[in-house]
Amino acid sequence: MPRATNRRNITLLALTLAVVMLGFGVVIPVFPFYIQSMGASGDELGLLIAISPCMQLICAPIWGNVSDRIGRKPVLMAGILGNGLSMLFFGLATQLWMLYVIRGLGAILSAATLPTTNAYVGDSTAEKERSGAMGILGAATGLGMMLGPALGGWLAGGSLATPFFITAAFCLLTLVLIAALLPESLPASARKNVSHVPGTSEVPGTFPARKGTWRGRELWQAHFSPVGILLLLTALASFGLANFQGVFGLYGMQRFGFGTQEVGWIMTAVAVVATAGQGLLTGPLSKRWGDVVVMRVSLLLSAVTFVLLLLADNFWTVLAATSLFVLPNSLVRVALTSLTSQRADVGQGVAMGLSHAFMSLGRIVGPLLAGVLFDLDMRLPYLVGAAAMAGGFVISLGGTSTWACCRSQCVDSFEKQP
Repeated sequence: MPRATNRRNITLLALTLAVVMLGFGVVIPVFPFYIQSMGASGDELGLLIAISPCMQLICAPIWGNVSDRIGRKPVLMAGILGNGLSMLFFGLATQLWMLYVIRGLGAILSAATLPTTNAYVGDSTAEKERSGAMGILGAATGLGMMLGPALGGWLAGGSLATPFFITAAFCLLTLVLIAALLPESLPASARKNVSHVPGTSEVPGTFPARKGTWRGRELWQAHFSPVGILLLLTALASFGLANFQGVFGLYGMQRFGFGTQEVGWIMTAVAVVATAGQGLLTGPLSKRWGDVVVMRVSLLLSAVTFVLLLLADNFWTVLAATSLFVLPNSLVRVALTSLTSQRADVGQGVAMGLSHAFMSLGRIVGPLLAGVLFDLDMRLPYLVGAAAMAGGFVISLGGTSTWACCRSQCVDSFEKQP
């Protein structure tokens, strides 16, 4: 594919991810006020937020498989269309149950975008250029998450439904551009029509053809391999961040009287700090101190700064405390992913697939528990989040030998079974 054409295609894919992530970000400052207007509280908000990562965890691998069979472009268009329709119907919803249904259906369809865009890059980009293209997509994802909360908070000042309608319009425009300008990257001769094994793809987001079934034995053993302890820590780090994000809008509204704009600006700062930390600090810190030290120090700092959130008493101190919390939390997630990749002895695909699954697990459990705890006491989600981070720090100090022993016993027991 000519370089200019491929650059245009990568730009279209980046635009797609930016718009989809914009939709995810827009809802953050709006949902707390939206559901309160319908008579809901913290536990309903937690459930509403958790629906999306749950559906994505289940559906993203399925969509990757489907794109191997019918091509990337129709699956990508289905994802954009689903995201746009969910935004439109959010704006039209008048009952709480409608939000649940719309959130679930929208997440099922929009889960197609990430694996399909990655697979498209794999189809159409030379191996030496692939990391650069993936970097562009990553930057677009971060940009959407940065702009979303600010745009949502700003547009919701007049009407809570306005951000949803604007985002739906962006999705429609992107869908038209993809339909008109983006060629199919997977020719019919290369499409699969056989059983697939998730987690073994050479190209991100795809599922290579294989005979047989899921490698249950290898997946089980991976939990007790050298990456097993890292998977647990990944879930704890994700759980802690999800505790914060899940109820922050309600916390700011009830404790400080924040509106959508204040929540939107703070969540934008969260995205900026996380993106800058991952992009500018992770590499130099890991080279100097190593991923293990970065992981441990970041877990400890995450626990401490979680408690600082409870001490903040106005917009500026909340903004500062939030930034201080998000920075080490973003660093620990990168360090854990790097360590999981380095220590994988069950294959990179299996290890990275499990890492993503445990991260999604934390994002599912976090908002659900945070919503329940918030209704009991608004401070509890942050105290529980701090405890999870502190527990992760302790496990990172002494858990490796214990996990190795558990690994030996469990794997031996499993392998003795017929």
